[in-house]
Amino acid sequence: MKLSTILLSCAMTAAAFAAPASAKDWTKATITLEGAYAPWNLTNADGTLGGFEPELAKVLCERAKIECTLVASDWDGMIPALNAGKFDVIMDALSITDERKQVIDFTVPYAATPAAFATAKDSPLANAAGTGATIKMTPGQTGVKEIDALKEVFKGKTIGIQAATVYAKFVYDNFGSIAEIREYKTGADRDLDLQNGRIDLGFDDAVYFANAFASANDTLAFTGPEIVGSIWGEGEGLGIRKADTDLRDKFNEAIKSALADGTVKNLSMKWFKVDVSPQN
Repeated sequence: MKLSTILLSCAMTAAAFAAPASAKDWTKATITLEGAYAPWNLTNADGTLGGFEPELAKVLCERAKIECTLVASDWDGMIPALNAGKFDVIMDALSITDERKQVIDFTVPYAATPAAFATAKDSPLANAAGTGATIKMTPGQTGVKEIDALKEVFKGKTIGIQAATVYAKFVYDNFGSIAEIREYKTGADRDLDLQNGRIDLGFDDAVYFANAFASANDTLAFTGPEIVGSIWGEGEGLGIRKADTDLRDKFNEAIKSALADGTVKNLSMKWFKVDVSPQN
Protein backbone atom coordinates (compact mmCIF):
# COMPACT_ATOMS: atom_id res chain seq x y z
CA MET A 1 0.00 0.00 0.00
CA LYS A 2 1.31 3.41 -0.93
CA LEU A 3 1.50 5.86 1.94
CA SER A 4 2.02 9.58 1.53
CA THR A 5 3.50 11.43 4.49
CA ILE A 6 1.66 14.61 5.46
CA LEU A 7 2.88 16.59 8.41
CA LEU A 8 1.01 18.45 11.10
CA SER A 9 2.71 21.63 12.28
CA CYS A 10 3.86 22.43 15.79
CA ALA A 11 4.45 19.24 17.80
CA MET A 12 4.17 16.95 14.76
CA THR A 13 7.52 16.30 13.07
CA ALA A 14 8.62 14.76 9.80
CA ALA A 15 9.93 11.23 9.92
CA ALA A 16 10.18 8.20 7.69
CA PHE A 17 8.24 5.06 8.55
CA ALA A 18 10.03 3.02 11.14
CA ALA A 19 9.57 -0.18 13.08
CA PRO A 20 7.36 0.12 16.19
CA ALA A 21 9.04 1.62 19.23
CA SER A 22 10.05 -0.69 22.06
CA ALA A 23 7.31 -1.46 24.54
CA LYS A 24 8.40 1.09 27.17
CA ASP A 25 9.98 3.77 25.01
CA TRP A 26 7.10 5.67 23.44
CA THR A 27 8.70 9.06 22.91
CA LYS A 28 7.70 8.99 19.23
CA ALA A 29 4.74 7.50 17.35
CA THR A 30 3.26 7.57 13.85
CA ILE A 31 -0.49 8.10 13.52
CA THR A 32 -2.41 7.39 10.32
CA LEU A 33 -5.71 8.70 8.99
CA GLU A 34 -7.30 9.10 5.58
CA GLY A 35 -7.12 12.82 5.10
CA ALA A 36 -10.33 12.43 3.10
CA TYR A 37 -13.15 12.08 5.64
CA ALA A 38 -14.06 15.66 6.47
CA PRO A 39 -14.65 17.04 9.01
CA TRP A 40 -13.09 14.14 10.94
CA ASN A 41 -9.91 14.57 8.90
CA LEU A 42 -9.07 16.27 5.60
CA THR A 43 -6.16 17.31 3.43
CA ASN A 44 -5.62 21.05 3.12
CA ALA A 45 -4.63 22.74 -0.15
CA ASP A 46 -1.01 22.92 1.03
CA GLY A 47 -0.92 19.15 1.68
CA THR A 48 -1.15 19.33 5.48
CA LEU A 49 -3.76 17.46 7.45
CA GLY A 50 -6.63 19.27 9.12
CA GLY A 51 -9.93 18.55 10.80
CA PHE A 52 -11.17 17.33 14.16
CA GLU A 53 -8.85 14.34 14.51
CA PRO A 54 -5.55 16.02 13.54
CA GLU A 55 -6.26 18.83 16.00
CA LEU A 56 -7.24 16.37 18.71
CA ALA A 57 -4.14 14.27 17.93
CA LYS A 58 -1.94 17.28 18.63
CA VAL A 59 -3.54 17.67 22.06
CA LEU A 60 -3.34 13.98 22.90
CA CYS A 61 0.29 13.68 21.84
CA GLU A 62 1.29 16.72 23.89
CA ARG A 63 -0.44 15.32 26.98
CA ALA A 64 1.05 11.86 26.45
CA LYS A 65 4.48 13.50 25.91
CA ILE A 66 4.88 11.73 22.58
CA GLU A 67 6.34 13.33 19.44
CA CYS A 68 3.82 12.35 16.78
CA THR A 69 3.97 12.20 12.99
CA LEU A 70 0.69 12.11 11.05
CA VAL A 71 0.51 10.25 7.74
CA ALA A 72 -2.32 9.67 5.27
CA SER A 73 -3.15 6.16 4.08
CA ASP A 74 -5.95 4.23 2.40
CA TRP A 75 -8.81 3.31 4.71
CA ASP A 76 -9.24 -0.27 3.53
CA GLY A 77 -5.64 -1.26 4.30
CA MET A 78 -5.15 0.46 7.64
CA ILE A 79 -5.55 -2.46 10.04
CA PRO A 80 -3.23 -4.86 8.17
CA ALA A 81 -0.66 -2.06 7.78
CA LEU A 82 -0.88 -1.25 11.50
CA ASN A 83 -0.13 -4.86 12.41
CA ALA A 84 2.69 -4.91 9.85
CA GLY A 85 4.36 -2.00 11.66
CA LYS A 86 3.84 0.69 9.01
CA PHE A 87 2.57 3.05 11.71
CA ASP A 88 1.63 2.86 15.39
CA VAL A 89 -1.88 4.29 15.68
CA ILE A 90 -5.03 4.50 13.55
CA MET A 91 -7.11 7.65 14.11
CA ASP A 92 -9.78 7.66 11.43
CA ALA A 93 -13.26 7.62 13.01
CA LEU A 94 -12.51 3.95 13.71
CA SER A 95 -15.45 2.30 15.48
CA ILE A 96 -14.58 0.04 18.39
CA THR A 97 -16.22 -3.31 17.59
CA ASP A 98 -15.83 -6.86 18.89
CA GLU A 99 -14.79 -8.01 15.42
CA ARG A 100 -11.95 -5.51 15.23
CA LYS A 101 -10.90 -6.27 18.81
CA GLN A 102 -9.94 -9.74 17.63
CA VAL A 103 -7.05 -8.29 15.60
CA ILE A 104 -6.14 -4.94 17.22
CA ASP A 105 -6.51 -3.15 20.54
CA PHE A 106 -8.31 0.14 21.18
CA THR A 107 -8.12 3.07 23.52
CA VAL A 108 -11.18 4.35 25.31
CA PRO A 109 -13.50 6.15 22.85
CA TYR A 110 -12.99 9.84 22.15
CA ALA A 111 -16.22 10.23 20.14
CA ALA A 112 -19.56 8.55 19.45
CA THR A 113 -21.84 9.56 16.58
CA PRO A 114 -25.09 8.42 14.90
CA ALA A 115 -25.44 7.20 11.32
CA ALA A 116 -28.10 7.96 8.73
CA PHE A 117 -29.19 7.70 5.12
CA ALA A 118 -28.82 10.60 2.70
CA THR A 119 -30.43 11.29 -0.65
CA ALA A 120 -31.02 14.18 -3.05
CA LYS A 121 -33.33 16.84 -1.64
CA ASP A 122 -35.60 16.57 -4.70
CA SER A 123 -35.64 12.76 -4.65
CA PRO A 124 -38.90 10.88 -4.07
CA LEU A 125 -36.94 9.10 -1.32
CA ALA A 126 -36.53 12.35 0.64
CA ASN A 127 -38.40 12.60 3.96
CA ALA A 128 -38.83 8.85 4.25
CA ALA A 129 -40.59 7.48 7.33
CA GLY A 130 -38.77 8.42 10.52
CA THR A 131 -36.91 11.45 9.14
CA GLY A 132 -35.94 13.66 12.07
CA ALA A 133 -36.31 10.85 14.62
CA THR A 134 -33.62 8.80 16.35
CA ILE A 135 -33.74 5.06 16.96
CA LYS A 136 -31.43 2.93 19.10
CA MET A 137 -30.20 -0.43 17.82
CA THR A 138 -28.00 -3.27 19.04
CA PRO A 139 -25.79 -5.58 16.95
CA GLY A 140 -27.80 -8.12 14.98
CA GLN A 141 -31.13 -6.62 16.01
CA THR A 142 -34.00 -7.42 13.64
CA GLY A 143 -37.67 -6.58 13.47
CA VAL A 144 -37.13 -2.86 13.99
CA LYS A 145 -40.29 -1.29 12.60
CA GLU A 146 -38.55 1.86 11.34
CA ILE A 147 -35.99 -0.22 9.39
CA ASP A 148 -38.71 -2.49 8.02
CA ALA A 149 -40.57 0.60 6.80
CA LEU A 150 -37.44 1.83 5.00
CA LYS A 151 -37.03 -1.55 3.30
CA GLU A 152 -40.36 -1.05 1.56
CA VAL A 153 -39.38 2.43 0.37
CA PHE A 154 -35.81 1.53 -0.67
CA LYS A 155 -36.71 -1.68 -2.52
CA GLY A 156 -34.91 -1.85 -5.86
CA LYS A 157 -32.85 1.28 -5.18
CA THR A 158 -29.06 1.68 -5.22
CA ILE A 159 -27.33 2.41 -1.90
CA GLY A 160 -23.73 3.66 -1.82
CA ILE A 161 -21.42 2.79 1.07
CA GLN A 162 -17.76 3.18 1.91
CA ALA A 163 -16.21 -0.30 1.91
CA ALA A 164 -15.02 -2.06 5.06
CA THR A 165 -16.96 0.11 7.52
CA VAL A 166 -19.50 -0.75 10.22
CA TYR A 167 -22.00 1.12 8.08
CA ALA A 168 -21.35 -1.17 5.13
CA LYS A 169 -22.11 -4.21 7.27
CA PHE A 170 -25.35 -2.64 8.49
CA VAL A 171 -26.53 -1.91 4.94
CA TYR A 172 -25.67 -5.39 3.68
CA ASP A 173 -27.35 -7.03 6.68
CA ASN A 174 -30.54 -5.01 6.49
CA PHE A 175 -30.92 -3.97 2.84
CA GLY A 176 -28.75 -6.36 0.85
CA SER A 177 -31.69 -8.54 -0.14
CA ILE A 178 -33.88 -5.69 -1.41
CA ALA A 179 -31.49 -3.10 -2.86
CA GLU A 180 -28.34 -2.88 -4.98
CA ILE A 181 -25.33 -2.10 -2.77
CA ARG A 182 -22.45 -0.21 -4.38
CA GLU A 183 -19.12 0.04 -2.55
CA TYR A 184 -16.74 3.00 -2.75
CA LYS A 185 -13.14 3.47 -1.66
CA THR A 186 -13.96 6.84 -0.08
CA GLY A 187 -17.06 8.60 1.16
CA ALA A 188 -16.29 11.52 -1.16
CA ASP A 189 -16.47 9.26 -4.24
CA ARG A 190 -19.84 7.97 -3.09
CA ASP A 191 -21.13 11.48 -2.38
CA LEU A 192 -20.23 12.61 -5.90
CA ASP A 193 -22.28 9.78 -7.41
CA LEU A 194 -25.15 10.59 -5.06
CA GLN A 195 -25.06 14.25 -6.01
CA ASN A 196 -25.03 13.39 -9.72
CA GLY A 197 -27.87 10.89 -9.51
CA ARG A 198 -25.82 7.76 -10.20
CA ILE A 199 -27.03 6.19 -6.95
CA ASP A 200 -30.21 6.76 -4.98
CA LEU A 201 -28.98 6.77 -1.40
CA GLY A 202 -25.88 6.86 0.75
CA PHE A 203 -25.37 5.64 4.30
CA ASP A 204 -22.68 6.95 6.63
CA ASP A 205 -21.76 8.77 9.82
CA ALA A 206 -24.31 11.57 10.31
CA VAL A 207 -21.82 14.29 11.24
CA TYR A 208 -19.73 13.40 8.19
CA PHE A 209 -22.85 13.75 6.01
CA ALA A 210 -23.75 17.11 7.53
CA ASN A 211 -20.42 18.45 6.30
CA ALA A 212 -20.85 16.75 2.91
CA PHE A 213 -24.22 18.45 2.43
CA ALA A 214 -22.58 21.85 2.71
CA SER A 215 -19.96 20.82 0.15
CA ALA A 216 -22.75 19.69 -2.18
CA ASN A 217 -24.42 23.12 -2.03
CA ASP A 218 -27.22 21.71 0.12
CA THR A 219 -28.57 19.53 -2.70
CA LEU A 220 -28.48 16.49 -0.38
CA ALA A 221 -30.44 15.78 2.81
CA PHE A 222 -30.99 13.15 5.47
CA THR A 223 -33.83 10.70 4.99
CA GLY A 224 -35.15 8.22 7.51
CA PRO A 225 -34.17 8.17 11.19
CA GLU A 226 -30.73 8.65 12.71
CA ILE A 227 -29.48 5.38 14.19
CA VAL A 228 -27.54 5.25 17.45
CA GLY A 229 -26.53 2.57 19.92
CA SER A 230 -24.14 -0.31 20.34
CA ILE A 231 -24.74 -1.42 16.75
CA TRP A 232 -21.85 0.97 15.93
CA GLY A 233 -19.65 -0.43 18.68
CA GLU A 234 -18.46 1.50 21.70
CA GLY A 235 -17.67 4.70 19.83
CA GLU A 236 -14.60 5.88 17.91
CA GLY A 237 -11.20 5.13 19.44
CA LEU A 238 -7.55 4.91 18.52
CA GLY A 239 -6.54 1.58 16.99
CA ILE A 240 -3.28 0.19 18.39
CA ARG A 241 -1.41 -3.10 18.05
CA LYS A 242 -2.30 -5.60 20.78
CA ALA A 243 1.30 -5.79 21.97
CA ASP A 244 1.58 -2.03 22.52
CA THR A 245 -0.27 -1.79 25.82
CA ASP A 246 2.04 0.95 27.13
CA LEU A 247 1.17 3.17 24.17
CA ARG A 248 -2.54 2.43 24.60
CA ASP A 249 -2.37 3.36 28.27
CA LYS A 250 -0.61 6.67 27.54
CA PHE A 251 -3.31 7.66 25.05
CA ASN A 252 -6.08 6.44 27.36
CA GLU A 253 -4.97 8.91 30.01
CA ALA A 254 -4.68 11.70 27.44
CA ILE A 255 -8.17 11.02 26.06
CA LYS A 256 -9.73 10.89 29.52
CA SER A 257 -8.08 14.22 30.34
CA ALA A 258 -9.28 15.84 27.09
CA LEU A 259 -12.82 14.62 27.72
CA ALA A 260 -12.83 15.75 31.34
CA ASP A 261 -11.67 19.32 30.70
CA GLY A 262 -13.94 19.89 27.69
CA THR A 263 -11.24 19.86 25.01
CA VAL A 264 -13.00 17.17 22.98
CA LYS A 265 -16.30 19.04 23.28
CA ASN A 266 -14.71 22.31 22.15
CA LEU A 267 -13.04 20.74 19.13
CA SER A 268 -16.18 18.84 18.16
CA MET A 269 -18.27 22.02 18.36
CA LYS A 270 -15.70 23.71 16.11
CA TRP A 271 -15.71 20.98 13.47
CA PHE A 272 -19.12 19.29 13.79
CA LYS A 273 -21.29 22.00 15.39
CA VAL A 274 -22.44 19.32 17.85
CA ASP A 275 -20.76 17.63 20.81
CA VAL A 276 -19.60 14.14 19.79
CA SER A 277 -18.10 13.32 23.19
CA PRO A 278 -19.08 9.77 24.27
CA GLN A 279 -21.94 9.76 26.74
CA ASN A 280 -21.70 7.35 29.69
